[in-house]
Amino acid sequence: MVKAYKHFENIVRSAHKFLTFSEEEDTVNKLHPFEERNIHPKLGEITRKLFDDSHYAQATFEAFKYIDKEVQKMSGLHESGFKLMMKVFDDSSPFIKLTGLANTSEIDEQTGYKHIFSGTAKAIRNPRGHEIAIRETPDECLDHISLASLLLRRLNDAK
Repeated sequence: MVKAYKHFENIVRSAHKFLTFSEEEDTVNKLHPFEERNIHPKLGEITRKLFDDSHYAQATFEAFKYIDKEVQKMSGLHESGFKLMMKVFDDSSPFIKLTGLANTSEIDEQTGYKHIFSGTAKAIRNPRGHEIAIRETPDECLDHISLASLLLRRLNDAK
């Protein structure tokens, strides 16, 4: 048993000899895609295991469900999805102000984010909540979760 252990230890200790320097460096310094993209920590908690287990559409769905719940919580409204986002981020009387709404540029920005939040509810979250077996690549998932991360950061900074 001791001899087998020593043999195994020698193999492991010499394994680096079979890697080129760049392969060894890539292996050691490789960041998880969530870290490369600076995904919001809260979304990482919710979606990272799903992503790592290749459940990409489910990871995207969970990220946008979380956005929906955060908007509900912040606004005090009980609607969800597109209808919630259009109401909450309305530029004339918003429940959540993403800008100061002091000038045309800030009003336009609020309006733009209203459409981004409501658009993601319709185009990204809803299909994953209502359809069966949606296929999503790792890159599509990372793009979606990155967008959700941006939206969550905007909510965190809301005025």
